[in-house]
Amino acid sequence: MSGLFVEYPIFLPLIYFFPSTDTGYVDVLVARQAIFDRRRRVYGYELLFRSAAESNAFDGTEAAAATMQVLSNMLMSTGATKLLGGKKAFINFDHHLLQENMHLNLPQDSLVIELLESVVPTQDLLGLCRTIKKLGYTLALDDFTDGPAFTPLAQMANVIKVDMRVSSPEEQERLLHVYQPQGVMMLAEKVETYAEFEWAQRAGYDLFQGYFFARPETVRSQHISPITVACLRLLREIQQADLDFRCLERHIRADVSLTYQLLRYANSALFRCHAETQSIARALVILGEDGIRRWVALATLPMLATDKPKELVKLALVRARFCEQLTVARRSGLSNQAFLMGMFSLLDALVDQPLAETLRGLDVGSEISEVLLGTAPEESFLNCLYQLTCCYELGKWDQVEVQSQRCGIQAATIGEAYLDSTVWADHAVHHVEA
Repeated sequence: MSGLFVEYPIFLPLIYFFPSTDTGYVDVLVARQAIFDRRRRVYGYELLFRSAAESNAFDGTEAAAATMQVLSNMLMSTGATKLLGGKKAFINFDHHLLQENMHLNLPQDSLVIELLESVVPTQDLLGLCRTIKKLGYTLALDDFTDGPAFTPLAQMANVIKVDMRVSSPEEQERLLHVYQPQGVMMLAEKVETYAEFEWAQRAGYDLFQGYFFARPETVRSQHISPITVACLRLLREIQQADLDFRCLERHIRADVSLTYQLLRYANSALFRCHAETQSIARALVILGEDGIRRWVALATLPMLATDKPKELVKLALVRARFCEQLTVARRSGLSNQAFLMGMFSLLDALVDQPLAETLRGLDVGSEISEVLLGTAPEESFLNCLYQLTCCYELGKWDQVEVQSQRCGIQAATIGEAYLDSTVWADHAVHHVEA
């Protein structure tokens, strides 16, 4: 059986957005981390990046300037700007990069210049920031620590980021009350739980960054809705080596939303060679076993996450596609397992149930379960692949290098696969919702 998205791409237009090894994009490893507004909608993405050829993380040297140039070229291109999905890009700058005028390569309307906490507010730096503001760029202060020396910078800032892990709740509230009345957008970063998000939201913060959205909401009811049960049953059914079409038809027929989505998909342009059908059984035949697995994966995730941030579904699909692409590059026969592993890694957040319990109900197999529950052998390929994926999301480049060597995958391949995966996931979610 072929991988879920390997042999037959589900959305053909996406091939025009796949990064090419001829563009030079893969010279830079780029990860994105979502920044949310108070309604949990994506306001922008912080881009974490490093040259694939460098062994050290971003350090503000000439090598970092060269890396920034490649990143600028990538973001200014038509295809790769899909990485941002039309949102703002928060990019770290230090004094050296500002002096090199690297920001001039990026558009004012989509760039947020994020000054690192290591900058020293010299007169030269303040002069550069005044020029940046006059040019129309948005200025953010990262890991802000208040003090007289930083007052001139704070007065120019559009966004101030406050680290929830370092500062006390009292300091977080004080900074909010001092700077928000001055028209500054206050961003709570490293928000890792829904409890922290709700506290920062009640306190009055405007923006939020962290992986709280990928965690279960433990305060919610443990009751599982009928649509969740239907989706989990379908996900369990597609694990079978030979699909039972009659069983699938019963599960789909029991839910109006699933029936509508299946018929719409089967009658889409992807299958225009077939006559229009209003039959679930006929639609399943048109899709075939691989097509059914693809459709179920894409149709069920948004339905499981009806009251969750859309970014959670995107992250699950990015992980799935990323794991699959790297497995294909490795010429491993585990692409199907890799895809499911990435997709199921966020099931606990999607259904607000313990991951062990949910995986057991899906019967995904011992290898995937062991990886996601942290009990797999450290050197197993799927475990190394999953660790690589998680480290890439966080911009832990040293660990990405370690895990990529264990997987036998080149850094350039990883960068290309991630860009492809983010574009693919964004389009997949848009298509399902259309």
